[in-house]
Amino acid sequence: MDYKRAYGYEKSIYEYYVIGVVAFHGDDVVNGSCCCGLTGLQENVYLYTLLKKKRTMKTAIKLVLIYFVMQILAALLVMPFAMLYSYAVSGTIDAASVIALAPSMLLGFVGMGGYLWKKGYLKDDGRIWSPVSVAYLGWSIIIGLSTIFLIDFVMSRLSFLPDWMGATFDVLQSGWLGIICISVLGPVLEEMLFRGAITKVLLQRYSPVKAIILSALVFGIFHINPAQVAGAVLSGGLFAWLYYKTGSLIPGILIHILNNSLSVFLSLHYPDVKYTSDLLGEPAYWSCLAVAAVLFAVSCKVMNSYRLPATDTTFKI
Repeated sequence: MDYKRAYGYEKSIYEYYVIGVVAFHGDDVVNGSCCCGLTGLQENVYLYTLLKKKRTMKTAIKLVLIYFVMQILAALLVMPFAMLYSYAVSGTIDAASVIALAPSMLLGFVGMGGYLWKKGYLKDDGRIWSPVSVAYLGWSIIIGLSTIFLIDFVMSRLSFLPDWMGATFDVLQSGWLGIICISVLGPVLEEMLFRGAITKVLLQRYSPVKAIILSALVFGIFHINPAQVAGAVLSGGLFAWLYYKTGSLIPGILIHILNNSLSVFLSLHYPDVKYTSDLLGEPAYWSCLAVAAVLFAVSCKVMNSYRLPATDTTFKI
């Protein structure tokens, strides 16, 4: 086996030695039943496993940092043109930052998407861009809508958290390019990054439960904005679980677009409404919340039974 190709990075002679022993003896190295006295080797294998997991987390953090760098570079590239346009139109550059916001976000998306594609994270393995099935996508919409409602309930209980990005979203939603970035392009890029790359890497090194939790936490922290972090962690857990179940980005992209588009729609048409309870009123809200909880439970049960060919992905904790 070409281990450099399989693992994606250079290894020392010692690392190849450990891999070779594990490949030769199999599970006997781990459970100690091999007849060649592997107490020391077991410790070495354990340390090597920790090394791989440490590198995995470094990869996840590196990808997030690269995304931020892409956004900063995009802003630096777009800003001079925005300043020129602002000066030509109004005689000042006061509006340059507002004009540059959506185009720089778009350019950052393109740059990060290109990086992920070039590095092979989005290589089509027959599943990553698969719609799975019509029925599964239908259940994805149901679980997505119910999750949106349940997360809205959680966030209404965390209304004391500051919203650092409110003004930025207002600016983005004031133009068609910003709306497209928030509603469509952002969800697609984030699923490519956080599920197609980060969750994929984590699942290669950790158990499904740990990988999904870590992926959700990274996704939540990535949003930075205190008012969004909790909701992002919860939705990130759902998206990572869907990716684990199917190996496809499509269900997560569908729900993510649905979530962001609904948020933009409500923000534009009901600017004074912050939570669903304010829109529906108390009696109707609690009834809808109960229905959402039931639909979420049923959807989880149905979707959890989905299995990839020759693979058992039933989620067990």
